[in-house]
Amino acid sequence: MIGKNTIKLIKSLSEKKYRQKEKLFLVEGDKNVKELLESDFKIEQLFATRSFLERNPNLEQAKQIVEVAREEINKASLLMSPQNALALCLLPEPKPLPEEMDSLSLFLDEIQDPGNLGTIIRICDWFGIKQLFCSPGCADLYNPKVIQAAMGSICRVNVWNTDFLPIAQTALKSGSIIAGAFLDGENIFTEKLPEKTLLVMGNEGNGISAGTAALIRKRIKIPAFSSEEKKAESLNVAIATAIICSEVRRQNHFPELLKMQ
Repeated sequence: MIGKNTIKLIKSLSEKKYRQKEKLFLVEGDKNVKELLESDFKIEQLFATRSFLERNPNLEQAKQIVEVAREEINKASLLMSPQNALALCLLPEPKPLPEEMDSLSLFLDEIQDPGNLGTIIRICDWFGIKQLFCSPGCADLYNPKVIQAAMGSICRVNVWNTDFLPIAQTALKSGSIIAGAFLDGENIFTEKLPEKTLLVMGNEGNGISAGTAALIRKRIKIPAFSSEEKKAESLNVAIATAIICSEVRRQNHFPELLKMQ
């Protein structure tokens, strides 16, 4: 059974101040909880139906396991369409910043939409990007909407909250170039981007901030192909991130397909 106080606690974790106060975050959905059980995250309480528990017998990560009916999960859930499991997890301690950059890394400058952040984490997972840096003004990594959009990829991508300057310094020491997405940048499809690139993506409405932009040496863009006078002003930041990451990987993993001017 999920008691009234526990339901109240679960609901409160939609807000950052309560996540910080309780030192907990919420993970919902069969796939997300399954991924969590196979990760290093520490699960304080797992609430799940019998069918979920039977399908997922490796439950060592969960400190407490409570078998509940689907109706109880429905009452506690923050989702429109709840599934068979939800977990309360300990917020992990912040990790020290890396001393060296991996091949392709990302820095997000004030990305505020939780869905965009979660999708970008999933994109990083798809393209094998292990280092994702978020400015202090980004959406909270442990917002339930971020967790949902990431679809388990949060278990495989290392994420740090940090100012840009120390990351830029580490990138330069590591031999990485720093590239940023701008509306007036150079065409991503004709510019060569090496495997060791720190890619900077900016805020949904305002782009990359002036302070961060001052440290970027390579400005790139995804060209618009529409010839219509009226067209979209820009791409969604998560979609743009996927396109640029795909092109960087293509250039460096399939060089025979690259025809430079």
